[in-house]
This record gives sequence, C-alpha cells and structure tokens, in this order.
Amino acid sequence: MAKLVFALNQSLDGYVDHDHMAFAPNPVLFRHFIDDVRGLAGSVYGRRMYEVMRYWDEDHPEWDEAERDYAAAWRSQPKWVVSRSLKSIGPNATLVDDDIEAAIRGLKARLDGVIEVSGPELAGSLTDTGLVDEYRLYIHPVVLGGGKPFFAGPRPPLRLVASDRIGEDVVRLTYVPA
Repeated sequence: MAKLVFALNQSLDGYVDHDHMAFAPNPVLFRHFIDDVRGLAGSVYGRRMYEVMRYWDEDHPEWDEAERDYAAAWRSQPKWVVSRSLKSIGPNATLVDDDIEAAIRGLKARLDGVIEVSGPELAGSLTDTGLVDEYRLYIHPVVLGGGKPFFAGPRPPLRLVASDRIGEDVVRLTYVPA
C-alpha cells in the first residue's frame, strides 16, 4: 500500500508561492528533489500546480545537467491530475475528474512506495477524507507576507517525526497525523 505525502516548499510565514524566486533551489536542494522524484511511485497534482510543473515536459537549451536530470525523472513518473476544467493533459499523466476520493484510495491500494500530492487545496481536501499520511514542509528562510498558505484550512493535530537540514538554508519538517 502506498503512502500519500503532501510535500511543498514554504516560507517562514507559511506561504507556498512557487512563482517567487526565493524558492529557487540551491544545487544541494535541487539534487535532493531530483532524488526524491526518482523514488516516487507517482504524483497527484491539482490543476494549477500541474500547469506549473508542465515546464519540465519540454527540453530547454539553457538547461544544465541537473535540470535535464530532473526533467527526465519527472517525465518518467506517472502523474494523476485532478481537474474538472482540463480536457487534455500531457504525457504519462491521467486525468482524474470524477470521484477523486475513490481514485486516490485506489492508487494507494494498488501502488507501493510514496505518492506525492502537490497543491494546498487538493491536499486539504484529501486530508479531510483521511488520505494524507504525511506532510513534508520544506521551510525556506524568507518571509513572503502573503500568498497561498501551505495549509488551506484547519488540520487535525500533527506529530513531528523528523527534521532534516538540506543544504545551508532549508529545513524539512516531517509530520504525520497525531
């Protein structure tokens, strides 16, 4: 049975605005993300986060080796995109537009390993149904002062199970439902 993990970069004040340059990973953090993606059973995306990540579907001539490695890892993993508005999606992706809870429960039962979910609203709705098994907060030393919060609403109590420093500036906090 797979574990569903909500993992995302966030500012010290709790925001996850991925258009902000403060979240650009240094080489150590980027290598961590490459290794993380390689090890996933797959990823579940909300529409907006999927549209951000589609950047990795096409090669860019200015990419360095690490960016090419990340793109290859991202392209090779299965993706499930939760959206009622999208009518088509990219390669190696499946559209989930009906009975989201049943679809995710089925993935968890069918797969082994870690499935990451990206997008605070989607993760919030999956938390409400008891499907999120773990939260990984990558805390960056910046204060954004606004944006989209990591947690889209109140959550049940959580228990800290790990904290890791990644590179010079980022701390990953890992929580599970208490």
